[in-house]
Amino acid sequence: MDITGIGIIGCGIWGAIHAQTFSSSPFTQLVSVCDQDKGRAEQFSLKYDAKGFTSNYKEILSNPEISAVSIATPDHTHTQIVMDALNAGKHVLVEKPLATTVDECKQILAARDASGTILMVDFHNHWNIPFMQVKEMINTGELGDLQMINVRLNDTIYVPTKMLSWASKSSPAHFLGSHVVDLIRWITGDEIIRVYSVSRSVVLKQKGIDTPDFYQTILELSGGATAYVENCWIVAENSPNVFEFKGDFIGSKGSTFVNISHHRMIEKYTEEGAGFPDVTGVVDRYGKALGLCTASIEHFIDCVQHNIKPMVSGEDGLIATQVVQAMEESARTGLPVNLQPVID
Repeated sequence: MDITGIGIIGCGIWGAIHAQTFSSSPFTQLVSVCDQDKGRAEQFSLKYDAKGFTSNYKEILSNPEISAVSIATPDHTHTQIVMDALNAGKHVLVEKPLATTVDECKQILAARDASGTILMVDFHNHWNIPFMQVKEMINTGELGDLQMINVRLNDTIYVPTKMLSWASKSSPAHFLGSHVVDLIRWITGDEIIRVYSVSRSVVLKQKGIDTPDFYQTILELSGGATAYVENCWIVAENSPNVFEFKGDFIGSKGSTFVNISHHRMIEKYTEEGAGFPDVTGVVDRYGKALGLCTASIEHFIDCVQHNIKPMVSGEDGLIATQVVQAMEESARTGLPVNLQPVID
């Protein structure tokens, strides 16, 4: 089997997960990495044994050794980079959101179709084992007819104030809500037909970051169930985890509850504070990164190697962005938004 040459665009926290996965796979070679900070790109290339590095992503796209790229750059930069990569004939794995507007997502899908390449959005909860089990319960009828869903995916205020230098160009809806929208569509098999959302902008604006503090959203699903979704960027920084991720699924015959972040499978109490270490996302096992975050990237490798359609498609990215845009519109107008199909 041929080895796939990989380029990584974006050498931040998530780019490192991509690099770990690609550099340890027997089916890929990390050819080059790119970051606007050339020094960081160089250090990244040394750490993950890439052949080269650059601060100009177009050098990645013109490299004939590279047939696939992963894009882990800020939300608002995705569209141009993805379009350029597809037009250059590269297969693309892009972090969520695919883009921040429906029109941009449609342009990307048109470029994918014209190029005949593979496009996957890294909605990695499709490989999140607790949620995979919930989906199985729903599919087999164990929960009966699904009635109500509650999902909380929040971050501490550390994320918009310290981790992300570009938080004002995103929002908890795009950064967090897109994950939840995709999760709910996938786990239920239903489409979201109506959106009502409330938001406030107080705490972060006072800190000079012009983005909402949170969104609280009601989603109505085509199968009749409703979902309450909470996405917040102002949880106290001394929370045991930088994120909070919990889900409740209530059916006519049973219920199930998921706690990804505060699971208490392992608890840590040190001078730095309390914490519940990650046991599902990315875990190091004797030098190899394992977990749902690497599993999705490994799936992309399989798709490129065998020329198969990804489990998470560009269309999934388009619909997630449509729903997030509806959340923003509803929060702005105070009115619910009815959704129309965006895929022919």
